[in-house]
Amino acid sequence: MENKAQVKIFSCRATRYLADKIAKEYGAPLGKSDVAVFSDGEFRPSYEENIRGNDVFIVQSTFQPTDNLFELLLMIDAAKRASARKIIAVIPYFGYARQDRKDKPRVPITSKLVANLLTNAGVSRIITIDLHADQIQGFFETPVDHLYASSLFVPHLRALNLDNMMFASPDTGGTRRASMYAKIFGTGFAICYKQRSRPNVIDQMQLIGDVEGKNVVLLDDILDTGNTMIKAANLILEQGAKSVRAVVTHPVLSGNAIDRIEKSNLTELIVSDTIPLSRPSDKITVLSSAKLLAEVIRRVEAYESISDLYSFQN
Repeated sequence: MENKAQVKIFSCRATRYLADKIAKEYGAPLGKSDVAVFSDGEFRPSYEENIRGNDVFIVQSTFQPTDNLFELLLMIDAAKRASARKIIAVIPYFGYARQDRKDKPRVPITSKLVANLLTNAGVSRIITIDLHADQIQGFFETPVDHLYASSLFVPHLRALNLDNMMFASPDTGGTRRASMYAKIFGTGFAICYKQRSRPNVIDQMQLIGDVEGKNVVLLDDILDTGNTMIKAANLILEQGAKSVRAVVTHPVLSGNAIDRIEKSNLTELIVSDTIPLSRPSDKITVLSSAKLLAEVIRRVEAYESISDLYSFQN
């Protein structure tokens, strides 16, 4: 009889805070690994225990710096060369996902390049949360379990028990997300239409929808500088909303974005822990994705349905 492969969960350095929680939720110790760093900054990760014939789950979000992505690639390569049975990359935040198409001449499709790098390194499967664009799944030649952070946010929003709640998207790209939440809660939704001249700079923004007297929840997958979200919140309040709070899966929060959020008219910013905050903030509520990811790891190993986790959406 064939022995069942042992599950081992490892972490790269940038996401150890989350991997510790995932391993605890799963009920297994976090695997032993180490990273040797040379004087010029070059580094070499290594597994400090036997993984031959095991199903190895490597946890790492690929936010900046790019060393985080490269460390994940090296860990995958090391697992392949150590004869792991399967190598599953758990990437809560998939970086470079905003570059998913050619939106101007002579630019790369970087998310496809990253998918190629992961595949060629030897990954067997990808587990990720709220990709910036659904079609990125098609860039991989291996299975992708694309999870939705709604399983974290919906229960939290229900517990807030807001009256006259309404959802909104800060741009037209998030219309599907706002529509989904509106359907779950039986509410309406609004859309902010923006025009950009260059990245992170908004020239114009207009609101489509009636928000007067509503407690509005803005939805997005990534919050980078915070400029779009703050501008959308101000516009919605100018149109008569009672309050505006934001729900964002991946808190990139680059530069002094946390300071801007704290000074903004947002009542609250609710995020997941796919990316660690540079510092805590009384205005930011962090919901952990560890339980969701641990359950998905269990279901992947047991060949059970993952879509059942989102039955509340129907």
